[in-house]
Amino acid sequence: MAEQQRPTDAVKSYFPDNGPSTSQVIAVVTLFPIGGILLSIAALIFIGTLFGVAVSIPVFLLFSPIIVPAVITIGLAVAGFLTSGVFGITALSSVTWIINYFMKMRGSWHEQFDQARRCVGDTAGHVGQMVRELGQKAQDAAWT
Repeated sequence: MAEQQRPTDAVKSYFPDNGPSTSQVIAVVTLFPIGGILLSIAALIFIGTLFGVAVSIPVFLLFSPIIVPAVITIGLAVAGFLTSGVFGITALSSVTWIINYFMKMRGSWHEQFDQARRCVGDTAGHVGQMVRELGQKAQDAAWT
């Protein structure tokens, strides 16, 4: 049969055989008081917060007809300022993008304009030639 293990043997298996090292002991000795001090400071802050809430709730209830609309007004004003700033930045970036786009196209813009002017001139010349031919045909048809 399997040998029965005692509960103390199970706990001892979690610890090293030779005990804690010197650095571990020093860490526990130094960190235990620091942890206690920090826990005490946290408790003092918690007690101060509870005291502040206990004092401010009656004041808030007394002045709530003034405070609530003031908070809403201030919140809307801040939202308005932030919104106007976002719209201003959006407009500025859009204008900057348009200016950069036209600055990049500036060289090719003149070329495109000249090409369009030539195309319109060619088309006008072609239409003029067709009108002359049609006029000549109409004249020839009228004389015959």
